[in-house]
Amino acid sequence: MQVILLEKIANLGNLGDLVKVKPGYARNYLVPQGLATVATEENIKIFEERRAELEKASADKLQAAQARAKELEGKSVEIAGLASDEGKLFGSVGVIEISDAFTAQGLEIAKSEVQLPEGPLKLVGEYEVNVIVHPEVSFNVSVTVVPE
Repeated sequence: MQVILLEKIANLGNLGDLVKVKPGYARNYLVPQGLATVATEENIKIFEERRAELEKASADKLQAAQARAKELEGKSVEIAGLASDEGKLFGSVGVIEISDAFTAQGLEIAKSEVQLPEGPLKLVGEYEVNVIVHPEVSFNVSVTVVPE
């Protein structure tokens, strides 16, 4: 299925790109989220008329994400968890706990923005966690897991 991207999407394309995706991905995610529209002749004409407006909105989102990254970059949070004598946690620290800990400090980070490619944190220690606030903007925050 051919769609026109209305925003930059990681691993897919940039604003205005005409890409071919699986029908379910387009129907269930891209179109309902407002990230793309079906590539018909009429929609292509409408997109070309709105291109400048969409590019300006995209640039504004990028600037907002960069400002947010400057504000949050290098921040740290401490999370306490029950741990054994060897430092292994009973349970784990995942994206929800990390997001909630930053929110408790007054720093808004959504759980969908926190990236833990190796899975949840299962040991006591200090970790660098990657946060992606925009497809072009990412930064690291420090998460320290301490025994309770």
